Amino acid sequence: MIPFVVAWTALVVLPPVAFLRWRAERLTSLDDPLVQQEWDRFRSDMRRQSGGTGPVQRKVPRSAEPPEKIWLRDFPGVVVAAWIVFVGGLGTVVGGLLRGAVGGPGYRLREVSDPGSGGP
Repeated sequence: MIPFVVAWTALVVLPPVAFLRWRAERLTSLDDPLVQQEWDRFRSDMRRQSGGTGPVQRKVPRSAEPPEKIWLRDFPGVVVAAWIVFVGGLGTVVGGLLRGAVGGPGYRLREVSDPGSGGP
C-alpha cells in the first residue's frame, strides 16, 4: 500500500510542478515579436476569408494575443486544480479498487446471516 501512496503522490505533485516550470519558459518565448506577428497574420487571413473570398466562412478570433499566451498567463491555477482533482480522484478510485481486489485487514465482507433467522 505504501508504494501506491508514494506513486499516487508523485503523480499528483510532479506534473503540476513541471507544468509551472515549463510555463515560465514558454511565456518567455511567446513574448517574441515574431509570435505576435504570426498571430496578427493569421487573424488577417481569417478576416480576409470571412469576407467570402475563401472557400469556407471563417470566424475571426477576437483576441489580439495568441490563445496559448492567454491560457498560460491567465489560467495556470485552473490547469493545476484540474490535474489534482481528476488525477487525484482517479488515483483514489483505482487505489480503492486495488485494495478491495487484493484484500487486506479491514476490508473483509461481513457475513450475511441466514434470511430465515430474522437477524441482520
